[in-house]
Amino acid sequence: MTYEIRLSEPQDFARFGAIEKAAGSLFIDAGLAEIASHEPTDTEFVEAAARAGAVFVATADGAPIGFILSAPFDRHMHIFELSVHPVHGKKGLGRKLVEAVCGWSKDKGFEAVTLSTFRDLPWNGPFYLSCGFRELERHEWTPALLLAHYHEEDLGLPLERRCFMRREL
Repeated sequence: MTYEIRLSEPQDFARFGAIEKAAGSLFIDAGLAEIASHEPTDTEFVEAAARAGAVFVATADGAPIGFILSAPFDRHMHIFELSVHPVHGKKGLGRKLVEAVCGWSKDKGFEAVTLSTFRDLPWNGPFYLSCGFRELERHEWTPALLLAHYHEEDLGLPLERRCFMRREL
């Protein structure tokens, strides 16, 4: 099987929902079944991220099997979502997608990449730490990150398990 990371194309977006649902199934065993039951990110948001930022796709023999959504947020690039189909997990594709966004962002003049994640799940906080991100202290949060925090609260996410992370470019 041949894997590739590339900028997404509009025809890729139709596959993202199924990838997201499959990747979301990992949250069931972590005691977060409500995450797995969420509706996939709507196409309108994916299209907006592609217009404003960078959406990369991981493919297996040309077919999308993973993606990362990023767009400018405040004065940095923000990763809104990273999903890889579990059948293709543990092959370094998530890391390659993160590196693609970080490289693209640096080339575009961004100084940092941020994200929000679960600090305790191995494929979340510890994974991003291994990619060069660090957890932000609350006093480091920008107004945009604080608004994102309020949104996560409105969604009912367990805030005590959530954190913002940043990687300097």
